[in-house]
Amino acid sequence: MEIVTHLINDTIEFYKWSLTIADKRVEKWPLMDNPLPTLAISTSYLLFLWLGPKYMKNREPFQLRKTLIVYNFSMVFLNFFICKELFMAARAAGYSYICQPVDYSDDPNEVRVAGALWWYFISKGIEYLDTVFFILRKKFNQVSFLHVYHHCTMFTLWWIGIKWVAGGQSFFGAHMNAAIHVLMYLYYGLASCGPKIQKYLWWKKYLTIIQMIQFHITIGHTALSLYVNCDFPHWMHYSLICYAITFIILFGNFYYQTYRRQQPRRDASSSSKPGKALSNGTLNGLSKAVNGAVATGSKEDKKRAGSGRGEVRLTGLASDSRLVVQKRERLDLREDGWMF
Repeated sequence: MEIVTHLINDTIEFYKWSLTIADKRVEKWPLMDNPLPTLAISTSYLLFLWLGPKYMKNREPFQLRKTLIVYNFSMVFLNFFICKELFMAARAAGYSYICQPVDYSDDPNEVRVAGALWWYFISKGIEYLDTVFFILRKKFNQVSFLHVYHHCTMFTLWWIGIKWVAGGQSFFGAHMNAAIHVLMYLYYGLASCGPKIQKYLWWKKYLTIIQMIQFHITIGHTALSLYVNCDFPHWMHYSLICYAITFIILFGNFYYQTYRRQQPRRDASSSSKPGKALSNGTLNGLSKAVNGAVATGSKEDKKRAGSGRGEVRLTGLASDSRLVVQKRERLDLREDGWMF
């Protein structure tokens, strides 16, 4: 017990010390005074992941079509604003894309960068609504580990980023990610408009590819910063590299499962041309034998033959049913599934 008490006291003392080196410019900004509001929001999110499906279990799914259109296009504008602000402010401040230490001064351009990064942090909290909408629409298959891991960690970790390094190297990843989210929410906004628009949205998989490229660029950029010994917390650099690797693995698996995995081969009995399936190939002999029994055999033979044909048809229907479900799930992921 004494060891636990000692550990808690050391943690509290470390936190108090860390506050002395935090960014004074942001300490009075909303949610930035202490981590409790951010942790409370994230905890509520995780609680909803558990309670939401239970609440919706015996209820009809909400459609939310108009809500989704407004939400997705609002996120397009918010991410565009963040992207534009970061680009303009970093350019005005003369930022380097190779190594940029944090400037904690009250220079207007530096404060503008910090403000844009704060909005980026806020956008990650707003993105919790992605999951809320999935659950209310009973699209539980969309709430994957990747989805939850991404949303929950981004919002929490970016609180740390804004609290201590609201500028410098932090601008690079946020700027790139905000630009990608403009495209991503544009896709989902258009997908929400209905089937007439969805048929033109063939480029979903390229968004996933762009995301994976983003993580490779992040690793390369961070490794370069370490190589030139950039004046930025090295522990953050190493942590970011590990974090990006987890996303490469998870996104790579998502891409393979959604776009690369071959669909199960259909049985000959469930061919797109069922008439020929029973009159050609390896089933031909079985078909003729059955037909022969029906033509010349007893009533019992006819019953057995009829039962055999029925089993073939049922097997084909079951196979078709599985294919339809799998196709529908993949379509769900491609058209309006937010997995990032």
